[in-house]
Amino acid sequence: MAKTKTIPDQDALRRVGKTVRERLAADPGVYEIKNDRLELFAIGDFLTKAECERLCLMVDQTARPSALHDVDYDSGFRTSYSGDLDPHDSFVKGISRRIDDLLGIDPKVGEPIQGQRYLPGQEFKPHNDWFYTSEKYWQYERKRGGQRSWTTMAFLNTVEEGGETAFVNAGLRIEPKPGVLLVWNNALLDGSPNEGTMHAGTPVIQGSKYIITKWYRTRTWK
Repeated sequence: MAKTKTIPDQDALRRVGKTVRERLAADPGVYEIKNDRLELFAIGDFLTKAECERLCLMVDQTARPSALHDVDYDSGFRTSYSGDLDPHDSFVKGISRRIDDLLGIDPKVGEPIQGQRYLPGQEFKPHNDWFYTSEKYWQYERKRGGQRSWTTMAFLNTVEEGGETAFVNAGLRIEPKPGVLLVWNNALLDGSPNEGTMHAGTPVIQGSKYIITKWYRTRTWK
Protein backbone atom coordinates (compact mmCIF):
# COMPACT_ATOMS: atom_id res chain seq x y z
CA MET A 1 0.00 0.00 0.00
CA ALA A 2 1.38 3.40 -0.99
CA LYS A 3 2.06 5.81 1.82
CA THR A 4 0.04 8.99 1.97
CA LYS A 5 2.26 11.96 1.33
CA THR A 6 2.46 14.14 4.42
CA ILE A 7 2.18 17.91 4.31
CA PRO A 8 4.59 19.72 6.65
CA ASP A 9 2.84 21.33 9.64
CA GLN A 10 -0.60 20.20 8.45
CA ASP A 11 -1.87 19.16 11.89
CA ALA A 12 -0.75 22.44 13.44
CA LEU A 13 -2.36 24.44 10.63
CA ARG A 14 -5.62 22.58 11.08
CA ARG A 15 -5.64 23.17 14.84
CA VAL A 16 -4.78 26.87 14.75
CA GLY A 17 -7.21 27.36 11.89
CA LYS A 18 -10.06 25.98 13.97
CA THR A 19 -9.10 27.96 17.09
CA VAL A 20 -8.84 31.32 15.33
CA ARG A 21 -11.92 30.70 13.18
CA GLU A 22 -14.07 30.08 16.23
CA ARG A 23 -12.65 33.09 18.06
CA LEU A 24 -13.28 35.47 15.17
CA ALA A 25 -16.78 34.10 14.62
CA ALA A 26 -17.64 34.87 18.25
CA ASP A 27 -16.37 38.47 18.05
CA PRO A 28 -19.18 40.93 17.16
CA GLY A 29 -16.62 43.42 15.85
CA VAL A 30 -15.40 41.03 13.16
CA TYR A 31 -17.06 40.85 9.74
CA GLU A 32 -16.62 37.72 7.61
CA ILE A 33 -16.23 38.37 3.89
CA LYS A 34 -18.00 35.32 2.51
CA ASN A 35 -16.18 33.51 -0.28
CA ASP A 36 -15.97 29.87 -1.32
CA ARG A 37 -12.22 30.01 -1.89
CA LEU A 38 -10.86 31.32 1.39
CA GLU A 39 -11.59 32.38 4.97
CA LEU A 40 -11.35 36.17 5.05
CA PHE A 41 -12.37 38.57 7.81
CA ALA A 42 -12.35 42.36 8.25
CA ILE A 43 -12.33 44.60 11.30
CA GLY A 44 -13.26 48.22 10.66
CA ASP A 45 -11.54 51.00 12.62
CA PHE A 46 -9.04 48.58 14.13
CA LEU A 47 -6.55 51.44 14.04
CA THR A 48 -7.34 55.08 14.78
CA LYS A 49 -6.47 57.91 12.41
CA ALA A 50 -3.64 59.01 14.71
CA GLU A 51 -2.25 55.46 14.88
CA CYS A 52 -2.35 55.16 11.10
CA GLU A 53 -0.50 58.46 10.67
CA ARG A 54 2.16 57.47 13.18
CA LEU A 55 2.64 54.08 11.53
CA CYS A 56 3.01 55.72 8.11
CA LEU A 57 5.91 57.78 9.47
CA MET A 58 7.50 54.65 10.91
CA VAL A 59 7.16 52.87 7.57
CA ASP A 60 8.94 55.76 5.85
CA GLN A 61 11.83 55.41 8.31
CA THR A 62 12.31 51.67 7.70
CA ALA A 63 11.31 51.25 4.05
CA ARG A 64 13.85 49.66 1.71
CA PRO A 65 13.38 48.03 -1.71
CA SER A 66 11.38 44.85 -1.18
CA ALA A 67 12.63 41.36 -1.99
CA LEU A 68 11.09 37.90 -1.96
CA HIS A 69 13.44 35.01 -1.24
CA ASP A 70 15.43 34.58 -4.47
CA VAL A 71 13.44 37.25 -6.31
CA ASP A 72 14.98 40.69 -5.96
CA TYR A 73 13.50 44.17 -6.37
CA ASP A 74 14.79 44.57 -9.92
CA SER A 75 12.71 41.62 -11.13
CA GLY A 76 9.59 43.79 -10.98
CA PHE A 77 7.66 41.11 -9.05
CA ARG A 78 7.53 43.15 -5.86
CA THR A 79 8.31 46.82 -6.40
CA SER A 80 7.12 48.25 -3.10
CA TYR A 81 9.39 49.41 -0.28
CA SER A 82 9.20 47.54 3.03
CA GLY A 83 10.85 47.02 6.38
CA ASP A 84 10.24 45.48 9.80
CA LEU A 85 9.07 47.93 12.45
CA ASP A 86 11.04 47.95 15.70
CA PRO A 87 9.48 45.13 17.77
CA HIS A 88 10.84 46.71 20.97
CA ASP A 89 9.14 50.06 20.39
CA SER A 90 6.30 50.40 22.92
CA PHE A 91 3.85 51.74 20.34
CA VAL A 92 4.59 48.91 17.90
CA LYS A 93 4.40 46.35 20.73
CA GLY A 94 0.94 47.64 21.65
CA ILE A 95 -0.36 47.29 18.09
CA SER A 96 1.17 43.84 17.77
CA ARG A 97 -0.37 42.66 21.02
CA ARG A 98 -3.82 43.87 19.96
CA ILE A 99 -3.55 41.75 16.83
CA ASP A 100 -2.37 38.75 18.89
CA ASP A 101 -5.31 39.17 21.25
CA LEU A 102 -7.80 39.50 18.40
CA LEU A 103 -6.74 36.16 16.95
CA GLY A 104 -5.96 34.52 20.29
CA ILE A 105 -2.57 33.36 19.02
CA ASP A 106 0.52 33.05 21.22
CA PRO A 107 2.75 36.07 20.50
CA LYS A 108 5.82 33.84 20.28
CA VAL A 109 4.68 32.45 16.89
CA GLY A 110 4.14 35.92 15.39
CA GLU A 111 6.61 37.54 13.04
CA PRO A 112 7.58 41.20 13.52
CA ILE A 113 5.17 43.70 12.01
CA GLN A 114 6.32 44.68 8.53
CA GLY A 115 5.50 48.06 7.01
CA GLN A 116 5.07 48.48 3.26
CA ARG A 117 4.84 51.54 1.04
CA TYR A 118 3.70 51.67 -2.58
CA LEU A 119 4.18 54.73 -4.81
CA PRO A 120 2.69 55.24 -8.30
CA GLY A 121 3.44 52.27 -10.54
CA GLN A 122 4.57 50.02 -7.69
CA GLU A 123 2.90 46.68 -7.07
CA PHE A 124 3.23 43.17 -5.62
CA LYS A 125 2.23 40.60 -8.23
CA PRO A 126 0.04 37.56 -7.33
CA HIS A 127 1.61 35.45 -4.58
CA ASN A 128 0.77 33.30 -1.58
CA ASP A 129 1.96 34.07 1.94
CA TRP A 130 2.40 30.38 2.71
CA PHE A 131 5.63 28.65 1.73
CA TYR A 132 6.10 26.11 -1.04
CA THR A 133 7.75 23.27 0.89
CA SER A 134 9.30 21.80 -2.27
CA GLU A 135 11.48 24.90 -2.71
CA LYS A 136 14.99 25.27 -1.29
CA TYR A 137 14.01 28.20 0.92
CA TRP A 138 11.64 25.96 2.91
CA GLN A 139 14.53 24.43 4.88
CA TYR A 140 15.38 27.92 6.10
CA GLU A 141 11.77 28.84 6.88
CA ARG A 142 11.12 25.49 8.54
CA LYS A 143 13.89 26.19 11.06
CA ARG A 144 12.78 29.71 11.89
CA GLY A 145 9.12 28.99 12.59
CA GLY A 146 7.60 26.66 10.03
CA GLN A 147 4.63 27.31 7.79
CA ARG A 148 2.59 30.50 7.93
CA SER A 149 -0.90 30.02 9.32
CA TRP A 150 -2.74 33.35 9.41
CA THR A 151 -2.04 36.73 7.79
CA THR A 152 -3.17 40.10 9.15
CA MET A 153 -2.89 43.27 7.09
CA ALA A 154 -3.99 46.79 7.99
CA PHE A 155 -4.52 49.68 5.60
CA LEU A 156 -3.05 52.97 6.83
CA ASN A 157 -4.16 55.58 4.31
CA THR A 158 -6.57 56.45 1.52
CA VAL A 159 -5.15 55.77 -1.95
CA GLU A 160 -6.17 58.27 -4.62
CA GLU A 161 -6.38 55.59 -7.33
CA GLY A 162 -5.39 51.92 -7.57
CA GLY A 163 -3.66 49.91 -4.89
CA GLU A 164 -6.44 47.40 -4.24
CA THR A 165 -5.69 44.05 -2.63
CA ALA A 166 -6.88 41.49 -5.16
CA PHE A 167 -7.48 37.86 -4.24
CA VAL A 168 -7.06 36.68 -7.79
CA ASN A 169 -8.36 33.11 -7.42
CA ALA A 170 -11.34 34.21 -5.34
CA GLY A 171 -12.53 37.08 -7.53
CA LEU A 172 -12.18 39.69 -4.77
CA ARG A 173 -10.76 43.20 -4.94
CA ILE A 174 -10.59 45.18 -1.70
CA GLU A 175 -10.13 48.93 -1.71
CA PRO A 176 -7.73 50.33 0.90
CA LYS A 177 -9.58 52.02 3.75
CA PRO A 178 -7.47 53.45 6.57
CA GLY A 179 -7.80 51.64 9.89
CA VAL A 180 -9.29 48.45 8.45
CA LEU A 181 -7.60 45.17 9.36
CA LEU A 182 -7.91 42.17 7.03
CA VAL A 183 -7.36 38.68 8.41
CA TRP A 184 -7.16 35.44 6.42
CA ASN A 185 -6.33 31.81 6.92
CA ASN A 186 -3.56 30.60 4.62
CA ALA A 187 -4.72 26.98 4.96
CA LEU A 188 -7.80 24.96 4.12
CA LEU A 189 -9.94 23.31 6.81
CA ASP A 190 -7.76 20.18 6.65
CA GLY A 191 -4.56 22.19 7.19
CA SER A 192 -3.24 22.02 3.65
CA PRO A 193 -2.08 25.24 1.91
CA ASN A 194 -4.89 27.14 0.25
CA GLU A 195 -4.31 28.32 -3.34
CA GLY A 196 -7.41 30.46 -2.93
CA THR A 197 -5.40 32.91 -0.83
CA MET A 198 -3.26 33.99 -3.77
CA HIS A 199 -3.35 37.77 -3.75
CA ALA A 200 -1.75 40.82 -5.28
CA GLY A 201 -1.11 44.41 -4.34
CA THR A 202 -2.35 46.02 -7.54
CA PRO A 203 -0.39 48.97 -8.94
CA VAL A 204 -0.92 52.34 -7.33
CA ILE A 205 -1.99 54.79 -10.04
CA GLN A 206 -2.17 58.01 -8.06
CA GLY A 207 -1.06 58.82 -4.53
CA SER A 208 0.60 56.31 -2.23
CA LYS A 209 -0.39 53.22 -0.28
CA TYR A 210 0.78 52.31 3.22
CA ILE A 211 0.03 49.04 5.00
CA ILE A 212 1.35 46.93 7.85
CA THR A 213 1.40 43.15 7.79
CA LYS A 214 1.87 40.56 10.51
CA TRP A 215 2.19 36.85 9.76
CA TYR A 216 1.91 33.92 12.15
CA ARG A 217 3.82 30.64 12.05
CA THR A 218 3.05 27.17 13.34
CA ARG A 219 5.99 27.23 15.78
CA THR A 220 8.05 29.78 17.69
CA TRP A 221 9.40 32.53 15.47
CA LYS A 222 13.20 32.63 15.46
